[in-house]
Amino acid sequence: MPKSREIHLVARPQGMPSQDHFALVETTTPDAADGQVLVENLFMSVDPAMRPRLTSGQDLNVAMMGGALGKVVQSKHPDFAVGDLVSNRLGFREFFVSDGKGLTKLAADPDLSLTAHMHALGMTGFTAYGGLLHIGALKDGEQVFVSTAAGAVGSIAAQIAKIKGCYVVGSTGAADKAAWLKDDVGLDAVINYKETPIRQALEDATPKGIDVYFDNVGGDHLEAALRRMNTLGRVPVCGFISGYNSGHSAVSNLSNIIYSRVMLRGFVGTDFMHLYGDFQRDMSSWLKEGKVKYQETILDGIANAPSALIGLMEGRNSGKMLVRLAG
Repeated sequence: MPKSREIHLVARPQGMPSQDHFALVETTTPDAADGQVLVENLFMSVDPAMRPRLTSGQDLNVAMMGGALGKVVQSKHPDFAVGDLVSNRLGFREFFVSDGKGLTKLAADPDLSLTAHMHALGMTGFTAYGGLLHIGALKDGEQVFVSTAAGAVGSIAAQIAKIKGCYVVGSTGAADKAAWLKDDVGLDAVINYKETPIRQALEDATPKGIDVYFDNVGGDHLEAALRRMNTLGRVPVCGFISGYNSGHSAVSNLSNIIYSRVMLRGFVGTDFMHLYGDFQRDMSSWLKEGKVKYQETILDGIANAPSALIGLMEGRNSGKMLVRLAG
């Protein structure tokens, strides 16, 4: 029975979370019984969508939930063998026992990084893929704006739009991230909204308007984008990071939706699971061909998971925020 450590939420934050809202708890994980596997998590994901659950949805004083990639270290289950790599939703802990439900076996590809399954080739990339192509109904050659374009989801959405021959504008809040988007990713225009007000900058960067705005921010970014939307434009709403800590994200010009006949729709990745096979095929090819690039910020050790989440909310990550739990 291995010792395991896990992160508990012990108090609900009002505004930005702090270390005091979390606790590192040591437990003992039982060995696998008949029909079960014991999994050691290798990496766990930290995502903006975790923040709303801290206010409502995540129980107190139990291990938090989050995406993870683990390895089967004991198996008494016919469908799993010791050494199998499995994705799961039981992050924020080092070990766990499972009856196999919620585990997905991964086939390691020597041409792809293992951690790519945590973002570009995982649900992060799938969210960008389906949100842009299915919800946003992107057409080749359109005018596209992506907010938080250096983030894990936004960077993939922006690059898919470039692959589809679109004119792509991205926004970010740091000079180094803006340089990566412009020089490495090859976006047509990049806005550093902390240096230039988003409304004027977006107007200057979109002379032909916007057909699809992939929204990760809400608030002033959504308001600025609505001013530039072309007739029958689409706004797939992936997140509203501007309001995750405050609980609201004000927009004053929603009437533009009517006059430009704009479709604005929120979504989650499970809305288009029928596309998962297409996504795996396309993304694997794009990664191997160098058409999709990514960045990772990796903190070491379960004790650093709260710091990773707080750092993500403060924008201290480049690309996907991960925590390495075991080698």
